[in-house]
Amino acid sequence: MSTTSASDLRHPSSLSEPDTRLVEELVTLRDLIRWATSEFHAHRLHFAHGTDSAWDEAVALVLGALHLPWDTDPAVIDARLLTMERARIVALVRERITTRKPLPYLLGEAFFTGVPFDVDERVLIPRSPIAELIESGFSAWFPELPPTRVLDMCTGSGCIGIATALVMPTAEVDLVDISSEALEVARRNIERHDVAGRVIAVQSDLFAGVAGKRYDLIVSNPPYVDTFDLSNMPQEFGHEPALALGAGDDGLDIVRRILREARDYLTDDGVLIVEVGNSERHLMEAFPEVPFMWLEFERGGNGVFAIDAQTLEVCAPEFA
Repeated sequence: MSTTSASDLRHPSSLSEPDTRLVEELVTLRDLIRWATSEFHAHRLHFAHGTDSAWDEAVALVLGALHLPWDTDPAVIDARLLTMERARIVALVRERITTRKPLPYLLGEAFFTGVPFDVDERVLIPRSPIAELIESGFSAWFPELPPTRVLDMCTGSGCIGIATALVMPTAEVDLVDISSEALEVARRNIERHDVAGRVIAVQSDLFAGVAGKRYDLIVSNPPYVDTFDLSNMPQEFGHEPALALGAGDDGLDIVRRILREARDYLTDDGVLIVEVGNSERHLMEAFPEVPFMWLEFERGGNGVFAIDAQTLEVCAPEFA
């Protein structure tokens, strides 16, 4: 990955200084957060993996490096740090800038629905607006009783399915992914959250590995980035697995298959929820007669639709 040259910077950067000098001069959390924010601004980083500004990224990096929770008492900001702690933070800031690697990969952890998940470059970094639906227990579709059988299709780290299991303690959840490497991370998260009794990980090309099963709820954040967007994404996205991002010219290669096959794996009252992001417009153009329910989110996000089993059955000729 290329990095920002000194001549490209809006403001002078202190990264030309050796780490030893930076560690000597930056003493408190306040010093390090302010410095990291300035450097992130100067090097024009892109923020889309859990934060949306240089300040938030700096706070996340410093707290993460110190193993401090997000709700740490603000009074700690003026605490002096050990030399080894300062050195770790300076090294992380330098690596974040020079490699453009997303912060959750550097820390080995990302938060989804307020819950920590192990992540590395074998899986996408969790950031789906579906988190809001999970936090509500999918109450718009299951107002009285929660779903008993849930499928998280294209699961990656397992965050959607595991978070669902944590919110709904009676649900049994299958995590499905074609990538054996991604499922290694998902299984680590199953163990981390102690849900092995209700959550299993299955290697499968979409539904092939769950033949004969029926689910009340199928949730999927599949690959959906179209060719144009994929070729124009910021450098940070280049560290994520390409298999989990791109899906053909219009981003719908996987989504089309899910729409064709999902009815056979849903109960009669079941529902399918899928994120398609910016490929929403492609989906509407491809299937103008299908009444997708497009969802709105309080914390932002777009391109997530819901469609029930009966509608999938009626619209089957459209998807064939």
